[in-house]
Amino acid sequence: MGAAPASGVPAVTAMAKGVTYRQFDVQGSKGLTHAHLVTVDLRDPHVRLDLLHPGAVAARAPVSRLADAQRAVAGVNGDFFNITETQHPGVEATGSTDGPAIANGHPLKASVPDGQRFGPALPPGTSTEDVLGVGIDRRARLDHLALQGTVRTPVGRLPLGGFNQFALPVNSVGAFTSEWGDVSRLRATCGTDTDRAAACSKDTYEVTVRHGRVVSTSATPGAGAIATGTTVLLGRETGADRLRRLVKGERVKVTHRLVAATSRIPYRFALGGYPVLRDGRPLAGLDNGTAAVRTAVGIADGGRRVLLFALDGAPQYRKGLTIAEVAAEMRALGSVDAFSLDGGGSTTLVARAPGASGVTVRNHPSGDAERPVPNGIGVFVTR
Repeated sequence: MGAAPASGVPAVTAMAKGVTYRQFDVQGSKGLTHAHLVTVDLRDPHVRLDLLHPGAVAARAPVSRLADAQRAVAGVNGDFFNITETQHPGVEATGSTDGPAIANGHPLKASVPDGQRFGPALPPGTSTEDVLGVGIDRRARLDHLALQGTVRTPVGRLPLGGFNQFALPVNSVGAFTSEWGDVSRLRATCGTDTDRAAACSKDTYEVTVRHGRVVSTSATPGAGAIATGTTVLLGRETGADRLRRLVKGERVKVTHRLVAATSRIPYRFALGGYPVLRDGRPLAGLDNGTAAVRTAVGIADGGRRVLLFALDGAPQYRKGLTIAEVAAEMRALGSVDAFSLDGGGSTTLVARAPGASGVTVRNHPSGDAERPVPNGIGVFVTR
């Protein structure tokens, strides 16, 4: 696992037409580190990016397995995620990500409240709604994706506060579909909008809607696979009170979509994280004290070129870079915009050599083995 030192391989390796890989040293304030870079040319009509994911929002798998399952030629790990529940003993960690996710043009989930996210502190002015995505125009861009949804009932409309996410806003109603998976929905009622460690709500209610009608109700969050054509509505506090008014057999219609703040062009794929570089300038307030192994994505040439960047986690390189240093390095590589993804033990970059049957992990994961992750960015080539 992991690549040879940069001096032992060509400076740039073509993995496929429009996709190259190289590795190089980077001098950080904490010491020398080593970087791996996949550059993707979206001007080539046969090259595209899409979401790597294991088929359920609340599920995880190693990046190499995700890439091979979807026949990607390269990829990196994705968003920060609900990795542990030490703050809520007895509650199952969902493995679901903080931010929104879109795969192949289809929304999979919305973002959790800012106070519920896992990962380092967000830079000022950013939120869990921040995404990096590629539109149907084949251009990569940074944006915000907010949930817009409604539950229509015989007694009125309820605003939808969540969609396949591991934490619901206080007093809200969230929708869970077959894409969630079979993990318990209990975690969605724990914590508050500002305190992830706060206790789980004792005021909850679930309503199961199948083909537009209420088929069952429950006073507690459930678990298990959700059938296609079925939506589970989970409410907490005021949201639970509103759901208690529904009875079996009533008609209910649930609608939801992810609304982009700046682009009117639909997204083919998108995932969460946070921006570190906008319009060629590092964001104000980026941390420049804590160095770590990092994963980032850069955007260049008006969204036509994408740079997938991952640091090496081998012991001699493990000190890594600060977020401010990542922003500076992405700019030095030609990025105009850049986006930080999950790092540390999650940082993984894979690429498939021409003629090979599967991808190879190019960096050394800092945990000495690949960490299962809920999503990533995949590079796909069709000829």
